[in-house]
Amino acid sequence: MLTQATLDFLLDLSNNNNRDWFQANKKRYESEVKKPIEAFTLELIQAIQAFDPEIQVEPKDVLFRIYRDTRFSNDKTPYKTHVGGLISKHGRRGKEHPGYYFHLEGGSLMLGGGAYFLEKDSLLKLRRAIAADPESFKKLVSDPAFVSKFGLVKGEEHKRIPPEFKEAHAVQPLIAKKQFYYMNEFSPENALGKGGVAFCAETFQCGKKLNDYLISALL
Repeated sequence: MLTQATLDFLLDLSNNNNRDWFQANKKRYESEVKKPIEAFTLELIQAIQAFDPEIQVEPKDVLFRIYRDTRFSNDKTPYKTHVGGLISKHGRRGKEHPGYYFHLEGGSLMLGGGAYFLEKDSLLKLRRAIAADPESFKKLVSDPAFVSKFGLVKGEEHKRIPPEFKEAHAVQPLIAKKQFYYMNEFSPENALGKGGVAFCAETFQCGKKLNDYLISALL
């Protein structure tokens, strides 16, 4: 399970984001972050499988590395100050495939899902599905359980709506989005202890119906 020690390490790393400090604290990282997040992720995958049996991945397929790729970034700090992963049918490499995303840092827990990365053809498929039945999409995104956990569907929007979707846009403005994802921030303490996995899984379950819709539309 995750503990306060996990958060403490991530906070300390955010204040000491350099190789010398990390190497001096490598054993602490292994015991307080790496091993606990791997165990947590395995339990979380198993909990998600109870309501989404299509998920058949291992923690190694899901978790992002703590080492930053700084080759094309102005920020040269070598380490991420959070841990997290993408739990989907294809793991973290299936970026277009709707799944469940978690991100834990010293002062924040982010939980979400949906479709964040959409290629042009995929976006067209999704918009056509919404245009064909805007009411079904509206029911999903206005479902009380979904809204209570995640609020509104998020994502950047196109300023110009293609003529094909102007009529549907009048009924369902969300069709203008280029991304269809949901995300919310929670106290990081929710991920700690024996109840941490259950909290995250129960939160993700509120997004499952929307994930199913997105997956079906993108087939």
